[in-house]
Amino acid sequence: MYDEVVRATERRLLRLGLMLSGSVHSAEDLVQTVFARAHRRWDRISTLDHPEAYLRTMVVNEFLSWRRLLKNGEVPLAEPIERPTTEDIGNRQAQRDAAWQLLAGLPRKQRAVLVLRYYEDLSDDEIARVLDVSPSTVRSNAARGLATLRDRLPAEEAN
Repeated sequence: MYDEVVRATERRLLRLGLMLSGSVHSAEDLVQTVFARAHRRWDRISTLDHPEAYLRTMVVNEFLSWRRLLKNGEVPLAEPIERPTTEDIGNRQAQRDAAWQLLAGLPRKQRAVLVLRYYEDLSDDEIARVLDVSPSTVRSNAARGLATLRDRLPAEEAN
């Protein structure tokens, strides 16, 4: 059962870790740490209705509690190969890099809230359960994070 859940959730948890940390290597470390801890507690986790959701919560909590500092300026690798398009790939990559830099500049909790809201598509109540905070704290962190992104966006576009 543990092996099946790991295989089924590994890629998604790695993408979540990447969105949170901004680094492929840090995402791999996050997920590996979570899988190691989950393995030790698997007899309890496997009885839950949604062990995948529990693992997602573990990844977010591990990210928020990391003592080591992530290097500033790490640039994540691109997503897997996408469909061919006539769009200017260089422009799209520049926009993606700028978005990563803006997101990386946020405090961890604000970044986690925004990633869970816009990447994982969770509601405020679900995010509150993952982060063990109130829904109003989620909304407050989201509002502050979005305000910071809006304030920094024009400065980034001018460069």
